[in-house]
Amino acid sequence: MNARIEIPIKPKEYDLLSEIAQDSMVTQANLSKRLGMAVGSVNWYIKRLINHGYIKVSHLDRTRLRYDLTAEGMKVFTQRALFYARDSLKTYSKFRQEALEIVESLKNKGINKVYLDGSDEVMDILRLTCIEAGLLLCDTPCEVILKNIGNHYQYAENGLSNNKHT
Repeated sequence: MNARIEIPIKPKEYDLLSEIAQDSMVTQANLSKRLGMAVGSVNWYIKRLINHGYIKVSHLDRTRLRYDLTAEGMKVFTQRALFYARDSLKTYSKFRQEALEIVESLKNKGINKVYLDGSDEVMDILRLTCIEAGLLLCDTPCEVILKNIGNHYQYAENGLSNNKHT
């Protein structure tokens, strides 16, 4: 049994861990700019991370600090990154499967030209699936218009009917 044990950490705390992992010499002012947070908020979150044992602070001189992830901090950071990657792959797989189904449906109807209405990552999955299946991608609306609405691909034949594919 693969139980998901997630160490609780706020998104802002994770963002700080990520920045500190990239640059242990980063200042609170730089963290504030990079993350769009007030310096006081950065300071508050850093104190929380220290109290949780996720980072430690070393004084290099009276004005410079060094932040280092502890073993526990690295564990939390890595765990979150792995969960994000796994969840991203699940999302990709969902869209890929739906793209394969809609392309197969179109090919079964004898449709070989499509226009893709959109240019985000979700439409890129559909674009690659169409290319792999040998569908011609039109530069302007043609036989079928495909788009992503509400996290599902939809198509309209000849721009008239709107058939939702789920």
